[in-house]
Amino acid sequence: MSSDENYKIDAYMMLKPIKSILILLLMVSIGAKTEAQNTLPVYLNETATIEQRIEDALSRMTLEEKVAMCHAQSKFSSAGVPRLGIPENWMTDGPHGIRAEVFWDKWDQAGWTNDSCIAFPALTCLAASWNTDLSSLYGKAIGEEARYRNKNVLLGPGVNIYRTPLNGRNFEYMGEDPLLSSRMVVPYIQGVQSNGVAACVKHYALNNQEIDRHTVNVDVDDRALYEIYLPAFKAAVQEGKAWAIMGAYNKYKGQWAGQNQYLLNDILRGEWHFDGVVISDWGGINDTKQAIYHGLDMEFGSWTNGLTMGASNAYDNYYLADPFLKLLKSGEVKEEEVDKKVRNILRLVFRTNMNTKRPWGSFATEEHALAGRKIAEEGIVLLKNKNNTLPINLAKTKKIVVIGENAVKLMTVGGGSSSLKAKYEISPLDGIKKRIGTQAEVVYARGYVGEQPKAQDGLSTGDSITDNRSADQLMKEALTLAKGADFVIYIGGLNKNDKQDSEGNDRASLSLPYNQDQLITELTKVNKNLAVVMISGNAVAMPWVNEVPSIVQGWYLGTEAGNALAAILVGDVNPSGKLPFTFPAKLADNGAHKLGVYPGKGEEKYNESIFVGYRWADKEKIKPLFSFGHGLNYTTFEYGKVTADKKDLTADGKITFSVNIKNTGKREGQEIAQLYINDVKSSLPRPVKELKAFDKISLKAGETKTVKFTIDKTALSFFDPKKHDWVAEPGDFNALVGASSTDIRTAVAFKLK
Repeated sequence: MSSDENYKIDAYMMLKPIKSILILLLMVSIGAKTEAQNTLPVYLNETATIEQRIEDALSRMTLEEKVAMCHAQSKFSSAGVPRLGIPENWMTDGPHGIRAEVFWDKWDQAGWTNDSCIAFPALTCLAASWNTDLSSLYGKAIGEEARYRNKNVLLGPGVNIYRTPLNGRNFEYMGEDPLLSSRMVVPYIQGVQSNGVAACVKHYALNNQEIDRHTVNVDVDDRALYEIYLPAFKAAVQEGKAWAIMGAYNKYKGQWAGQNQYLLNDILRGEWHFDGVVISDWGGINDTKQAIYHGLDMEFGSWTNGLTMGASNAYDNYYLADPFLKLLKSGEVKEEEVDKKVRNILRLVFRTNMNTKRPWGSFATEEHALAGRKIAEEGIVLLKNKNNTLPINLAKTKKIVVIGENAVKLMTVGGGSSSLKAKYEISPLDGIKKRIGTQAEVVYARGYVGEQPKAQDGLSTGDSITDNRSADQLMKEALTLAKGADFVIYIGGLNKNDKQDSEGNDRASLSLPYNQDQLITELTKVNKNLAVVMISGNAVAMPWVNEVPSIVQGWYLGTEAGNALAAILVGDVNPSGKLPFTFPAKLADNGAHKLGVYPGKGEEKYNESIFVGYRWADKEKIKPLFSFGHGLNYTTFEYGKVTADKKDLTADGKITFSVNIKNTGKREGQEIAQLYINDVKSSLPRPVKELKAFDKISLKAGETKTVKFTIDKTALSFFDPKKHDWVAEPGDFNALVGASSTDIRTAVAFKLK
């Protein structure tokens, strides 16, 4: 068969969802001509409750139709019931943009010309904004893009905890702290689902490494599970009301997470009362019986190219396909087991693509690009700014030299499932040139050579940044230009190639690749007007930290990357982001590496327990390279004395802490005030302090505002594994308010009675 014929067949198959929708519209149209809405079948009658509609639809389905809904029929879709007008479910990768269309049975690009999306900043950047309003904006915008493309499930956001800076997929997540992740994920979910698109929160749970992710069994104690690794998922379910959850690849208690009795049945549905659909990660299912009984609803990607097994239809051979059907027909498995799954799937359908009131969405719009730029600007973190090197004083700057491969390397393609076919991506160099214009000369030097951008699934950046000069030649050129410049901007860091920030593998070390450390060190010797910009989704070692006057953490910023970064560097925007995770000076300063062998082969034991990130640094009295919650501003803030509205907190009451914050600088800025709680004495070991609230406020020069934090006893609780419950012990506590986990400005004592 010719390639053209193949393409026609694949294109036809991509249009299959239209068939179901046309049937549905026809049936609704027929119903509309009747005397009353209630003459429609109950499952089509939107005046009935969703549960009534589910039971009616279920009663009309054959066993084969039920089983067909429980597994994939293509790379990113599962079957509906055309006979009943129930449409197919269509998934799309997120969480930073809507994945380009691929062929029915292949990962390769389908060749569409209208599927170029807006690339939003990576979720590390969103978390670094500490702005829940921006999280809502992000969710709403990406949900509109998914809705416009007729996807009813967005595979994101990711909320796995940042346990180690080597995890290749950390850039997709929201940092190391369960409270910050919880507060940021809820509005994202609500924004997505306001479009009638389900947010599928991932990867549930304990997916904290990419090496051996399909086989590793995570050994973690119950306290760490409940206090560190589950809270963001719990908030997503109970507060965000997420309609879908994706199981992780790894094992927990010897069972794969996507078919796990403890995670899915006992906790997710039993303790949290989740009523949505559980979706497997692609290729994450390994056993029919466990998939049936251990909480999975929809199986995807078990043989990821669709045809490897040589079957006429590989999807019929999925664990929840023909093997499931045979067990049902033989009576070995009761029909109630498939009914449980189909109820959840139908609930998803009625909430999304059978909800006639959901909006139409919009795609690749200027509004979405500007939303992404706003998020990028608020997420960029100013780590260091000795002698106010930044913002660049353009009135005194005639020549700027930009150095580094990441100034021109596009970052939207690659990295795994978050790879995007972006409508456009403005590089840092182009953004700087565009902003500065004729105010100063901008000269570029490569400085180092990393890797040519790699295509993924047939998608490439179209960018050629090949340079065959030697490392010595590149460094010599960079240093020569830097000597004669009024200002030097170094833009380096990591990229989305294998063993950096990328799905499927972990980083090889904490150090920068491509000999960047030597280059940066040499630059500090020839020009003191230097700003180093790190593009990464992970912490990196900085052996030159004391010599560099200004350091900016830039993240993967998406479509508007260059414009956002330029706005920060020249001071059009005052930086206000703060780190969502700790930057350790060396790997041994991280608990997972100090106490264990990472990555675990077959078994990964979380010896550090609850002491993750700043909790470990506090416990061991380690000074981080940069602290959790740290981020500078182009203005300064003064904290007053924190006060409590009462001395004692009762078990059923609340207590409010108030602190005045004043902008003591000369320009408007935003500050993120952070409340930490210290338990003076506990029956079980506890962290020195834990984040329990935060607030991002904007202050004009000279302005003072009062920040209030209200908590109840849940903020004082820890998980008691013997009682399998949360416990708040009476006693003495301290409320600590500061600008980061190591910059506590004021404290007040109180008691829990």
